[in-house]
Amino acid sequence: MNKSAKVLVVDDEERIRRLIRMYLEREEFIVEEAENGVEGLELALHNEYDVILLDIMMPEMDGIEVCQELRKEKNTPVIMLTAKGEETNRVQGFEVGTDDYIVKPFSPREVVLRVKALLRRTATKGYGEVNGQTKDLLVFPHITIDYDAHRVTADGQEVGLTPKEYELLCYLAKSPDKVFNREQLLKDVWQYEFFGDLRTVDTHVKRLREKLNNVSKEAAKMIVTVWGVGYKFEVDDE
Repeated sequence: MNKSAKVLVVDDEERIRRLIRMYLEREEFIVEEAENGVEGLELALHNEYDVILLDIMMPEMDGIEVCQELRKEKNTPVIMLTAKGEETNRVQGFEVGTDDYIVKPFSPREVVLRVKALLRRTATKGYGEVNGQTKDLLVFPHITIDYDAHRVTADGQEVGLTPKEYELLCYLAKSPDKVFNREQLLKDVWQYEFFGDLRTVDTHVKRLREKLNNVSKEAAKMIVTVWGVGYKFEVDDE
């Protein structure tokens, strides 16, 4: 599955880019590099990548800004590279649409494993589909989640989601009408224990609703805010 995957590594330290490239190419990934945020954003917008590895602290344009601009146009999976102790930056990264993060100093093997794990979660259309087998679907009024194809449709139209938006929707939809608080969502969807800033969840819910709303207003209404508690996926009995 990963052999033809294309990865963009954006980091201002040549040593780190070379190290990551070496380990990824051993696993037969196709690797491209950018040495600053401006160059990285340009490449990301004009090429198709399966995963982008993005350093936070860079000259000209930092990783947060790059991810923010990228998310206006693309849902490409992003793994943020952060220095130890940059807790606030990691929270900001999640808010702008980062899907995972790796803390420096890191093991290059960890990077390879994280990239592979993210690729498994974002398997494109066709993976897991076998002729004659029943497709793994979650079907509701207005929304269908196709796990085999990693695809969401709202009233028959496909909805383009980032990996984390997709995971959040799936998590809520697997337990219809159950209310989840923000701490629980942050822990289970992001595997993140830091509770000091829960805007990450609110930002993703808002973005998810907007994308659903662009296709189906009824689908967007299924993501319900329970004031003072959290969120739920509401299914009307029809």
